[in-house]
Amino acid sequence: MRRREFITLIGGAAAWPLAARAQQSDRVRRIGVLMATSEDDPETKPRLAGLRRGLEKLGWSEGRNVHLDTRFAAAPNEDQAKLLTKELLALQPDVILAQSTPIAAAFQRETHVVPIVFVFVNDPIGSGFVTSLARPGGNLTGLTLFEAGIAGKWLSMLKEIASHLAHAGFMFNPNTTSFAHYVPDTEAMATSLAIELVPSPIENAADIERSVESLAQLPNVGLVLPPDATTVVHRSLIIELAARHRLPAVYPFRLFVAAGGLMSYGIDFVDVFRQAAFYLDGILRGDKPADLPVQAPTKYETTINLRTARTLGLAIPPGLLVAADEVIE
Repeated sequence: MRRREFITLIGGAAAWPLAARAQQSDRVRRIGVLMATSEDDPETKPRLAGLRRGLEKLGWSEGRNVHLDTRFAAAPNEDQAKLLTKELLALQPDVILAQSTPIAAAFQRETHVVPIVFVFVNDPIGSGFVTSLARPGGNLTGLTLFEAGIAGKWLSMLKEIASHLAHAGFMFNPNTTSFAHYVPDTEAMATSLAIELVPSPIENAADIERSVESLAQLPNVGLVLPPDATTVVHRSLIIELAARHRLPAVYPFRLFVAAGGLMSYGIDFVDVFRQAAFYLDGILRGDKPADLPVQAPTKYETTINLRTARTLGLAIPPGLLVAADEVIE
């Protein structure tokens, strides 16, 4: 669905009669926000800034007609997420913004009444959040993270940059990422590229170290990371281990490459939070989550770290270099 059609569907702010708009703004509305990153994570501030800019463009300004109650539950602290979920609901918000599958699930367990807008959810149908993407049917809707086919794209990019690749570790936390969501497309691509896919489940830093050490024993091996809150939190460790063992790796987000990772293909985080503002706006103006279609992100970006490629002794194919949105020297 195109963004313009989506905005029209939820009754974009510009279409509202002035009197109705004024009436909606009479009282301060409350939005609860639970982030899957820590407050001091460098990625957190720009995402929230994107959300606020999106809300402001739709007529919602903090201190005037909306208040954001923001909490932070960096993965994999499930107990903290549960506690903050209850804390935010106790504030009686008009709508909730939930970042990540575990956080959306935590809210769903606590309420079937308060509207919930999710972002960064891999498989909303498989997770039980919605009955269909077009008609969610409950109190949750929002933006998916990646379609299943994206994993095949990551694998093909890795093979393109490391033509000798014979094995690929697929690192994920089974508690926070729907591995099954990506399996069929990833295995199909692995077969076509003559690559053995090696599932590498992890839950914490110690698991990550053991997993990479084990993978490093295989010949011609690389690393593929699907989107996962746990690997995001431990990104510095993963990048350090990949460099130590000279493993080419492809990541789902630019932030890995900015920190020294080799290559990424993924969504623009800030843009996703800006898009989430359209859902929040629609719900604050009377729309029901059950009627708002789940949407996929529309902006993707390829980032390559040339310095890391040189360290690994890899030459970036010209076609991949030209296609990159950003090249870090």
